[in-house]
Amino acid sequence: MQPPEILAFFGISSPWAYFGAPRLYDIAARHGARLVLRPIKVIEANGGIPLRTRAQARQDYHALELDRWRRHLGMPLNLAPKFYPCRTIETAAQAVIAVQAAGLDAPAFSFGVQRALWAEERDIADLDTLRDIARATVGEAGVPLMREPALPQHRAAWEANLAEAERRGIFGTPTYVLRDELFWGQDRLDFLDRALGA
Repeated sequence: MQPPEILAFFGISSPWAYFGAPRLYDIAARHGARLVLRPIKVIEANGGIPLRTRAQARQDYHALELDRWRRHLGMPLNLAPKFYPCRTIETAAQAVIAVQAAGLDAPAFSFGVQRALWAEERDIADLDTLRDIARATVGEAGVPLMREPALPQHRAAWEANLAEAERRGIFGTPTYVLRDELFWGQDRLDFLDRALGA
């Protein structure tokens, strides 16, 4: 019998994806599920709205919620990190794709990138930063995978992720997919957990 598969569509710079990652990894492990990381960005074609284009009242509330959740989860997070908004997210996102394609520990690397941005004041658009994170999380084998531009197959996988997210009706990140059912937001992880247990 095939193990269940969780597709995790997420923005590498999303604080909500950062908050959800440890619980997502735990849920997948407890249920013996195969976890596939699918880095994307906000899908505007489906109604996703990038944070910096939202009304100021929504941006202010976003910061309030980040503060609530960091205290609730006991996770370090800078409310105004030095390198956010990122100069680009594609380099880091495509690095996650490359690490996963190489069969290395993509969740460890991905969370290392997220933690670097949100808790360590590091520039995840910088190749040297990504190389350091790769070395610390997946070893020397991950270092040459940090490239700009990415290899064509990793760039193609990024584009395929965006196209699939749009096709599935995904608009925001993180969105977790189990058997074609969408669970949007790290605050829906309990529902994902229950669905896997059903």
